[in-house]
Amino acid sequence: MEKYLEKFQELIVTYAPKAIMAIIIYIVGSYIISLLLRTTKKVMIKREVDITLQKFLINLLNWTLKILLIITVIAKLGVETTSFAAILASAGLAVGLALQGSLGNFAGGVLIMLFKPFKVGDLIQAQGETGVVKEIEIFTTKLTGLSNREIIIPNGSLSNGNIINFSSEGTRRVDLVFGVSYDADIKQTKEVLMNVLTSHPKVLKEPAPTVNVLELADSSVNFAVRPWCKTEDYWGVYFDVTENTKIALDKAGIEIPYPHSVEIHKEN
Repeated sequence: MEKYLEKFQELIVTYAPKAIMAIIIYIVGSYIISLLLRTTKKVMIKREVDITLQKFLINLLNWTLKILLIITVIAKLGVETTSFAAILASAGLAVGLALQGSLGNFAGGVLIMLFKPFKVGDLIQAQGETGVVKEIEIFTTKLTGLSNREIIIPNGSLSNGNIINFSSEGTRRVDLVFGVSYDADIKQTKEVLMNVLTSHPKVLKEPAPTVNVLELADSSVNFAVRPWCKTEDYWGVYFDVTENTKIALDKAGIEIPYPHSVEIHKEN
């Protein structure tokens, strides 16, 4: 009995200081981790980092620091951590290879949230799709298409491709082309077209709309008509100006020529 008691005393003398130190390291480490997380969250809020990215980065930082703390505590108790670290590294590599595509999408999501090439509500064109940004998630971005379709684009390909943001400047130019007969007076035609633009309530005065001769085509003189409007008024202005132009040209007696075709008859 005395032998076991002596052995127990030796174990206490040997491991008690290590256990106490390990407990102290865990308590102090947990406090430092909590402090770092709070500070990081305040910095991200101050810099207006996206809320989805905030939560993900805080959780990632929390688990990383806690794993490091646990390894440190285990090492302080005298347990060999080399094999443990090797197992974690191997597991991390295996998971990384298995989730290679997902990690690429995650990295793309982080880049989008950090650099903000667009925000929710913007009209964008990317990856051959056009739509209004509905939601920016960590792996994908959801758009509402022009025909009310939901479009889901992986953030990896989205962040690596070209993105056209129609909403970032707040205004858009409507590019229209109208052709009139060669018999029409150019000055009169320009006045009629400009009146259509200036009389529309949603066409902006600044930047000023323009009407110019674009080309002398085969059967018509084509005019480039360029009104400016707010981004949200784009399609309304596009359709209204197109319709009003036809009405105004008809009223002024200016012909819009039909396409011409030539038939060739070969005599035998």
